[in-house]
Amino acid sequence: MFLQISDLKKGYDRLQKKYGAKELDSIYNGGCEMSPDICFVFMNPTGRNIASSKTWNGRKSPWLGTKNIWKLFHSVNLLSEDVFNKIQEKKPKDWDYEFCDYVYKEIENNKIFITNLGKCTQIDARPLPDEVLKKYLKLLFKEIDIIRPKVIITFGNQVSSIILNKKISVSENRKVCHELKINKNKYKVYPVYYPVGNGIFNIDKSIEDIMWIIDNEIKKGV
Repeated sequence: MFLQISDLKKGYDRLQKKYGAKELDSIYNGGCEMSPDICFVFMNPTGRNIASSKTWNGRKSPWLGTKNIWKLFHSVNLLSEDVFNKIQEKKPKDWDYEFCDYVYKEIENNKIFITNLGKCTQIDARPLPDEVLKKYLKLLFKEIDIIRPKVIITFGNQVSSIILNKKISVSENRKVCHELKINKNKYKVYPVYYPVGNGIFNIDKSIEDIMWIIDNEIKKGV
């Protein structure tokens, strides 16, 4: 029997109880689950995601109820003008189940998958130690091997270093492809600047590099 993305939720929830805020739920992933063009891997979710509330019964996907990250996806042509404008108009409390599905349907249609290395939701954006994020590696590798992305984009030095198991400085690895082996499968990994929070000042570099990756890895492969 083949493993499915939904089969991983129990493992993530166990780790949430151990490493996350007790009053919040895990945030999982979302988007195209069948050979997406790109799998975007961020760090870990925070309580700003409206889906982290235990009363939330809709999808538990990254960045729901937030605004800044969608500017990145819009800027690299992975989110339409229409969806982007609707996101910018909404306050967090206005994101209902239907709108969350609407946004992620667009993500799915554009053949991208969004996830975090750590699914342990924190109250705020406090940094997590490497030891905690490493607890999620096996589950993340299962996630990647289920969806089989053409390219993986890892955001920031910490996430990139943990996933690739070597010290990575994004500034020295822009547009540099690394190989990741999971079981017998090989994946292309590109480290990119973290584009939100303290990394918002690097968003232009993130956009530039993602556009380059799309042009050189995705479009050339069509």
